[in-house]
Amino acid sequence: MEKKTSIWENSVIWFGAAVSLAEIFSGTLFAPLGFTKGLEAILLGHVIGCLLLYGAGLIGGLTGKSAMETVGISFGEKGSTFFAVLNVIQLIGWTAVMIAGGAAALTSLVPGGVVIWSFVLGALVLIWTFTGTSHVGKVNMVAMGLLFILTLVLSVLIFGGGALGTSSGEALSFGAAVELSIAMPLSWLPLLSDYTRHAQKPYKATAASCIVYGLVSCWMYVMGMGMAIYTGSTDLGVIMQKAGMGWGALVIILLSTVTTTCLDVYSAAISSISINKTWSSKTASIVVCVIGTLLAAFAPTSKFEEFLYFIGSVFAPMTAIMLTDYFFLGNKETNHLWRLDNLGLWAFGFILYRYFLNLDTPIGSTVVVMVVLMVICYVVHWVRHLCGCTD
Repeated sequence: MEKKTSIWENSVIWFGAAVSLAEIFSGTLFAPLGFTKGLEAILLGHVIGCLLLYGAGLIGGLTGKSAMETVGISFGEKGSTFFAVLNVIQLIGWTAVMIAGGAAALTSLVPGGVVIWSFVLGALVLIWTFTGTSHVGKVNMVAMGLLFILTLVLSVLIFGGGALGTSSGEALSFGAAVELSIAMPLSWLPLLSDYTRHAQKPYKATAASCIVYGLVSCWMYVMGMGMAIYTGSTDLGVIMQKAGMGWGALVIILLSTVTTTCLDVYSAAISSISINKTWSSKTASIVVCVIGTLLAAFAPTSKFEEFLYFIGSVFAPMTAIMLTDYFFLGNKETNHLWRLDNLGLWAFGFILYRYFLNLDTPIGSTVVVMVVLMVICYVVHWVRHLCGCTD
């Protein structure tokens, strides 16, 4: 019987997920809006994203199923495989983004080049994977603590340095900024149930996970935005140098990149096992890490915004259907190999999301698309029920 996790343990995990360089870098993208508008977009997006995260994580907590197993309730056993593949692709992408971001920051501190530092970071993640989890908790807490101290030091510099205005950079609309803010919680949506499924108290543990993650993630975003405005740079290595962190910045980047990337690698392995149950989690983790490292070293990873929008377009429609199916239509078990009706609705939602990105609504694409899709999903179910169609 697997050990049940406490509210505190779940909170610590998601505190660690939020304290990362990727979150800070995401915040730097908001600098062109100015501090006030940027803050509004960050807060609104995280409230929306974390509410969706809570709904998805609660399904895992109540059913005891992993993230991809909960997807099977709405899309069928084989249908969930499709999303597991997309999730693995997403997590390989995150692995590459995390390693590339860490390598770029390290190169600003210690000459060596992105390729070399990418392989160093990839090797450290592999070592972490081979070592197991016996000492991960303690080291992870040290890494989180160091990075959090960095944000406190920077907050004194940023908010004690006078008025904050805008930063030069590519124009960003408020709606697009909200969407970028929603996308970060959504990127964790296919992972949360991997942890809440073991929770002793599903409702409270899921709520605590989402609240802790949301608050700390907002702070990371604000730090990134403030640093970009304060320093005029989005290069994290340069920003840390200007903050006078020196070699401490090197240690922080190494630890935070490795510990956060391991979350992505672990969940990619869990999703890989749902695709092929003959694979071992450690082998899958190594494969994901190696591919992510190669992408970080040799592939362009500069289109970070587009990557976040892709995540939203995949997982926002998926979540809308899952929440409607589980909480409003009462489907609690995986009873089919395929749910072609819901897969068709997801495809429609994916296209609709991409369409609304071009319209640039004031509240982004996610809310509009999800509301439309949830209503359609509910109506389709009852039309089929009235017509005597069985699932």
